[in-house]
Amino acid sequence: VLKHKAEVGSKVAIIGAGGIGFDIAEFITHHHDEPRSSLDPKVFAEEWGIDMKNAVRGGVDGIQAKPPTLGPREAVYLLQRKKSKLGAGLGKTTGWVHRTVLKNKGVVMKGGCSYDLLDDQGLHITIESKDGKKKKEVLEVDSVIICAGQEPLRGMEEELEAAGLSVHLVGGADVASELDAKRAIDQATRLSLVIEDATGKVSYEAPSSMTSKMMDAFGK
Repeated sequence: VLKHKAEVGSKVAIIGAGGIGFDIAEFITHHHDEPRSSLDPKVFAEEWGIDMKNAVRGGVDGIQAKPPTLGPREAVYLLQRKKSKLGAGLGKTTGWVHRTVLKNKGVVMKGGCSYDLLDDQGLHITIESKDGKKKKEVLEVDSVIICAGQEPLRGMEEELEAAGLSVHLVGGADVASELDAKRAIDQATRLSLVIEDATGKVSYEAPSSMTSKMMDAFGK
């Protein structure tokens, strides 16, 4: 879809609701001949109901936001196997923005999904709720985009080790699933403190702090 410009239908199911799934949902629901709110201040203000002249109280009082749409799509479903809230693993300070934008556009988000069958009727799924109840649905879609199953790119690791060099993996090269810039920076920082004396693989995962536990609790 991104690299090879694959054609996408009007009714789309996206399997995988991590950062890539959210980005793809945003990408396919935008008319690409129109300015993006993330790049154009005027469009941003219209989308979020902001008076850039600050003529009203707080710059927002009484200003009606311009409802976003699904762009060229009729229906978009964002699906994940986890039963937790979709987007729970997104950035602590920006995740709510991504969720709100897609919700306002009309993207339908479903968690606890298992994928049963894809046929002429569409994508057959089973949704299991947190209390264990299961419900079958058929999503009438003409395109399915898979945003799941990332694998780490470690092409240079064996070559460097064969040359006798010590190799350490951080970030996406270490764990590609649910890419986390905060984790990558933390790993690299901790590694840098011991790298001169490090031999073999080094453990540098951050301990769970009280702050991170609180942020995780609020995120749920």
